[in-house]
Amino acid sequence: MYYIDLSFLQPETQPFPEQLAVAETECNNCFRSIIVNKLNYNHHNISGCISTGIEKEVRVPPDNREIIEAACEGLLGCNYCEVPSELVGEIIPGDIVIVNRDDFYEIAHVKLMGEFVRIKRQYNGLFGETLPKVVRKVRDEDIERINKNRSDEKRAVQIFKDSVSKFNLDMKLVSIHFQFDRKRLFFFYTADGRVDFRELAKDLAAIFKTRIELRQIGVRDEAKRIGGIGTCGREYCCTAFLGNFKKITTQLANEQNLLSSMGKLSGPCGKLKCCLSFEVE
Repeated sequence: MYYIDLSFLQPETQPFPEQLAVAETECNNCFRSIIVNKLNYNHHNISGCISTGIEKEVRVPPDNREIIEAACEGLLGCNYCEVPSELVGEIIPGDIVIVNRDDFYEIAHVKLMGEFVRIKRQYNGLFGETLPKVVRKVRDEDIERINKNRSDEKRAVQIFKDSVSKFNLDMKLVSIHFQFDRKRLFFFYTADGRVDFRELAKDLAAIFKTRIELRQIGVRDEAKRIGGIGTCGREYCCTAFLGNFKKITTQLANEQNLLSSMGKLSGPCGKLKCCLSFEVE
């Protein structure tokens, strides 16, 4: 969301590398403080610029736990994770961490942390719920396991397609994800209707010797998982920051006098673009 990069400076104008790093850190800390103070000062318990939606009064207290926003290819149940006190200060955005939820372990990428997360959660009315907990940052042995999982995921693509053909099922594979602890193997797919995949699941479980979960997703979820660049030249909104999909109708386009260009209002998923809802209010 914010980052000042001083690497554009020419070599002859650069100070010593360590001095440049300190200056870059100080600039980013200052910039972050200005943004956070501006948010708190302008809204006074009303946040209207966090989720591209209507302004609404915040009725929950701030959650003072150390919480990060993280992205996970598997199923964590939410986009937030709690950081234990001993890890505070060791984790920064961009890190890969091991997360524990109930009886399984998963990897997650840290996207956002600090005051921005607190304000965003307060705006969305989140407080005190049970969250996945960060266990640690990944180590060398964890990287080896992650690479092994990625290799097995690639191998599973053709096996899945062969099994689908074997049982004559109409399923389009979107992505495959091996849980970090290998307790579950997820297959995300799209289909026109409901699919009876019981025999397929048994066949895959016999091959991979683990619990198989086949998850049917919609075309908008498919675009979110795959990602890409929209017609505006930027990353898909659903991939970059949207947590939930809103219902997008032609009425939104009509209210913004955009019906004359309906052919340009469909996203790569074939549905009306999510950004049509951004300026409704």
